[in-house]
Amino acid sequence: MKKMFILVAMVALAVSTSTAQKINVAAHQAKLEKSNAEIANPKKASKAATWYNRGKICVDALVEPTKSLFAGLDESMLVMSIGTNPSEKSEGIYKFDFVTVYVKGGKVVAWSVDKEVLPNAYETAQEAFAKAYELDPAMAPKIKTALESLINHYSQIGSVSLDIEAHKTAIDVYIKAVNLQKNPAIGKEDSRYYFFAGQLAAFLGAQDANYFALGEEYLNKALKLDYKDEQGNLYYFLFHCYYGQRSKDRNYLEKAKSTLLEGIEKYPRNDRIMEGLIQLYTAEEGIGNPADLIERIDKMLGEKPDNADLWFARGQVFFKLKNYDECINSFLKINDLKPNDYDTNFFLGYFYMAKGDEANRAFNARLDSINSQEEYQAGFNEVNAAYMRALPWLERAMELKADSVDCAEYLKILCFRLRNEPGIMDKYNKYNALFKQLKGIQ
Repeated sequence: MKKMFILVAMVALAVSTSTAQKINVAAHQAKLEKSNAEIANPKKASKAATWYNRGKICVDALVEPTKSLFAGLDESMLVMSIGTNPSEKSEGIYKFDFVTVYVKGGKVVAWSVDKEVLPNAYETAQEAFAKAYELDPAMAPKIKTALESLINHYSQIGSVSLDIEAHKTAIDVYIKAVNLQKNPAIGKEDSRYYFFAGQLAAFLGAQDANYFALGEEYLNKALKLDYKDEQGNLYYFLFHCYYGQRSKDRNYLEKAKSTLLEGIEKYPRNDRIMEGLIQLYTAEEGIGNPADLIERIDKMLGEKPDNADLWFARGQVFFKLKNYDECINSFLKINDLKPNDYDTNFFLGYFYMAKGDEANRAFNARLDSINSQEEYQAGFNEVNAAYMRALPWLERAMELKADSVDCAEYLKILCFRLRNEPGIMDKYNKYNALFKQLKGIQ
C-alpha cells in the first residue's frame, strides 16, 4: 500500500509540475507593464537596475516557450515538458500554443517558435541592456549572463532549424544572436554566426536572388572577424554570392574570381573552390583561362616545391581538363612526398582507371575500321594494359585503409573488367567478397 501511495504521489507531482510550466502570458504582460511605468518615472529610469530588470523580463518571455526542449527529448515526455496538450497533432508534429515540435524515431529533433509571449521582446531587451550598461558599466557581468542565455536560445533554434529546412529562420536567429553580442558587456561578435547565416543565404539565393546580397554581407563580416573553417568553404559560398549577382553588375564576376583565387591559395585542396574556378573560367568569356590556374599554381610550387596540397590542386585542374597524364604526374609527385598516404594511392588508381576509360572509348570508336582478329586483340590488350596500371595503386590504398568501401568497390569493378587476365579472377573474388562484407551484404 505504501509503495502504491508513493507512486500516486509521484504522478501527482508530475502533473502539478507540468501545469506550472504552462506559459502565463498575463504574468509576463503584467511584469512588462510595471517596467513601462518604471522607465516612465525619471527617478527609476536613471537606475541601471531598472533597465536590467526590463531586459530580464523580455529574456524570460523569449526563452520560456522552448526552455524545456532539447534535441533527443523522449516523445513520451514532450507534453509534460511543455506543460499543456498540443492543439494539433499529426505524424511526427506537435503544434502547441507557442511552438511546433518535430519528432522522429520517438525523439524530439527540432522545433519552431510560432508566436512570441511578448511582442517586440527581442528589440526591447536589446534596448534595455544597452541602457543598463550605459548607466552602469559595472553591471557588465550580470548583463553578459542574461544576454548569453538569450544568445544560446537563438543558437539552439538556428541549429535545430536546419533539421526541418527552416533556413530563413536559421538566418534570422543567427543574426539576432550576433547582434546581441555587440552590447559592450560582451563586446565581441562570434564570426561563426555570420558564417552560418552567410552560407544559408548563399543556399537560398538559388530560390531568391536577394539572398545573395545578404550572403555577401554576412560572409564578408565573418572574414573581417578572421573567421576560419577547416576546409575554407567560406570562399566557395562567398563566390556563389558574388556570382549570383553578376546580372546586375558585371564587376561581381571579378569579385567572384578574386574570391576563389584567394581561397585556393589558402586552401589548395578544396575541390569546391577549384570546381568554382574552372566553372567560372570556362563559362564566362573574358574572365580567365584554366591554363592561368596552372600557371598560378606552378608559380606557387616554384616557391614551395614540397607542398603536397599544391600538387593536389594542380592534379585537380588537369583532371578537370581531362589531361590525365599531367594529373597523374602531379599525384606521383605527392606520392614521392607522402608514399603512405591513402588518398594519394586511391586517386592514382582512380585516375589510371579514367585513363583506361579514355583508351577504351578510343578503341570502341575505331571498331568499325578493324579488319582482323589480331588487330582487335592488340587493341583490346592495349586497353587492358591501361586499366592494369590502376591495380597496384588501388591495392596499396586498400592496404592503407582496410575498411574503405569505395576502394573495395573500385577494385571489384576493375578486377571484373580484367577478369580474363592471369590471376585477376581470384582478385575479383577477393575484393567482391570484401566489398560485400564492408557493405554488410549477405
